[in-house]
Amino acid sequence: QVQLVESGGGLVQAGGSLRLSCAYSGVIRGRSVLGWYRQAPGKQREQVATITNGGSTNYADSVKGRFTISRDNAKNTVYLQMNSLKLEDTSVYYCAVVGLGSVYWGQGTQVTVSS
Repeated sequence: QVQLVESGGGLVQAGGSLRLSCAYSGVIRGRSVLGWYRQAPGKQREQVATITNGGSTNYADSVKGRFTISRDNAKNTVYLQMNSLKLEDTSVYYCAVVGLGSVYWGQGTQVTVSS
């Protein structure tokens, strides 16, 4: 059983930075992908960034150049560094492990960007 706990959310002014952390536990197989997703009120959950076991990353167009996903396997933690935050980045951010035929979600952490 995989468990994930997000942290690092909060209130930040536009243009500021924030780093989210996701501590995971349990066995994660090599094929699994770690990712960050977000869901704002009234909107569908969207993929923000993913990272494979080999370190390959993908980003949503809306965050390219501003966000960076990384992982520290020794600490069982995945990070999302968010820079140049915009009002539209306001959302609940979720960490997930996407495996073969299964998805594990964290409970989410709120990120609010103010003007």
